[in-house]
Amino acid sequence: MRLRSFLLAAGLFLPAAAQAQSNSATSAFAVNASVPGACAVGAPALSAGRMVNFRGLNGTTVQIDQMVDPTTLSTNAASIEVRFDAVCTFPHRLKVETQNNGLWPTSERPGPAPEGFGNAVPYRADITWADRSLRLDADAGVRRIADSSVFVPGAGMGDILLRLEIDPGATNRRANAPLLAGVYGDTIRITLEPQQ
Repeated sequence: MRLRSFLLAAGLFLPAAAQAQSNSATSAFAVNASVPGACAVGAPALSAGRMVNFRGLNGTTVQIDQMVDPTTLSTNAASIEVRFDAVCTFPHRLKVETQNNGLWPTSERPGPAPEGFGNAVPYRADITWADRSLRLDADAGVRRIADSSVFVPGAGMGDILLRLEIDPGATNRRANAPLLAGVYGDTIRITLEPQQ
């Protein structure tokens, strides 16, 4: 008897379930979103095996190990490659800028160097990003802001590679001129910016 009551009760519920399915309704709605164009550049990191006469990276600063040759007192060769993880979601411009157009004394702004001495060091900065390359020659001829840029026609993701090169004997006076004593430096800025 119990079995019959259960089957009867189950039979009563089945038509109700079938009826609920036939009375269902559907509604559609749209979902929209806007993604603004944006660029981001991460912290610098050294490329393995791409460093000559540099001590390494300390935060956002690289330091030359031995700036001058002890025999000639002129500039030693140095090179380093630094990479920055980056992404840009729209066409943009890659720009590199040097604050001083070379390595100049940082402690003060001295007058002209005595005859025969150099008081600044030229260098090259080669940058590769998203299948584009550019070069900035910081010639140390005049202390000034110098820059170079290239248009990137689409989005990009990966590493910006910055390679700095200092030639042996490079000074702002003549090749192999001795350098005046002091602390030398420059600030390099890499920017991914909207195309204007």
